[in-house]
Amino acid sequence: MPTPLFDQVVVTVCFAPGEDADWFAASEKVNDLLHADGTPARRYHVRHRRLIGWLTRFLGYYLLDAARRFGAVTMAAGGRKGRLDLTGTAAKAAHHAALRWRTWNTHIAATTRPAHPWEDYLAQHDADPTKLRLAEARRRFEQQPRVLAMLAHHLDPYELSVYQAGEATYVGLHWRIALIGNALITTDGRLLIPTSDSVADRFRFLNEACAYLRSLRSSARLCAVAIA
Repeated sequence: MPTPLFDQVVVTVCFAPGEDADWFAASEKVNDLLHADGTPARRYHVRHRRLIGWLTRFLGYYLLDAARRFGAVTMAAGGRKGRLDLTGTAAKAAHHAALRWRTWNTHIAATTRPAHPWEDYLAQHDADPTKLRLAEARRRFEQQPRVLAMLAHHLDPYELSVYQAGEATYVGLHWRIALIGNALITTDGRLLIPTSDSVADRFRFLNEACAYLRSLRSSARLCAVAIA
């Protein structure tokens, strides 16, 4: 069964200023708390300051798994918070999410009736698995005209509840996902995750994680880890 909202599982690992923050340390924290192995996920745009950016754009210091374009550092899996362009990362995700929602609104919402989201069918299955098996719940969900239209337009139907909540909600969810991913490990080793798969609980988690990220000093370090 597809997992709504996420193409891959990404964990954001935070390190306090002065703490060892290399790739080994990040993967070790993920393994200790989630019992999973991972690889670096280049999710962050790199920040280039206005005055000295002409020089720093070619330097990979304070960055993890940096990627270059025409010699300049553009993306990284992590690094010092002050070197990561978190605003730019969120803005790009918001832009692409807005384009997807507007495509949905024009070609799907305007031509099909509202549909029941996957969460409704899953709740019925969870209430009585013998009465409504998972495969049948999925079949009923996907036979709805709006869901079929989303599949035809290569839009994820398991995001239906967020699409139907409006553009601001859809965009707001995805720029938060771009910054945080699926889980966040704090500098003191706490694991922040959603309490359930519901969109509401994911919003609560993402809001808490984003607030925590904002509270970190610019000398703190981040690392995005993609796990299987």
